[in-house]
Amino acid sequence: MATRKSSSGSSGLWPWLGIALVIFLLDQFTKTLIVGFFQHGDSRHVTDFFNIVRAHNTGAAFSFLANAGGWQRWFFVGLGAVAAGFIIYMLRQHGQQKLFAWALTLILAGAVGNVVDRLVYGYVVDFLDFHWSWMSPLFPGGHFPAFNVADCGISIGAALLILDEVRRVRKS
Repeated sequence: MATRKSSSGSSGLWPWLGIALVIFLLDQFTKTLIVGFFQHGDSRHVTDFFNIVRAHNTGAAFSFLANAGGWQRWFFVGLGAVAAGFIIYMLRQHGQQKLFAWALTLILAGAVGNVVDRLVYGYVVDFLDFHWSWMSPLFPGGHFPAFNVADCGISIGAALLILDEVRRVRKS
């Protein structure tokens, strides 16, 4: 008699948490390198369109609420913790849905990575600086706001969530 895997069992959760842990560790490792070798504001030219920098973000995406007086640190820590808990719940329920689970896993790793930064440093450490002259009307000097591995996970995860929803709607 064949056994049926429960969609709400935690057995499908562990591989996703393992992937999230690897991404989280990569994020924290890269930030540790930046904090160890760069002073705040330092920049190293890599290519004509990319620099490694050390930037501190006390706000959210695009430095939203960065100058809010400090309360935003704890707000974003709390928001990240709630989001992580909800994502783990969703992964437990839907871990068999590969694209959806990948999206949630990437977002989870990024959210936890940035929450740890806020707890340890009081800000998020950003270091990837892309710049193109054609972006000058949008961003000073054409520099897209600096970001990090956690932000990449969140952004790619969000894109995968959209793709998953588009695929789901097309199927129905």
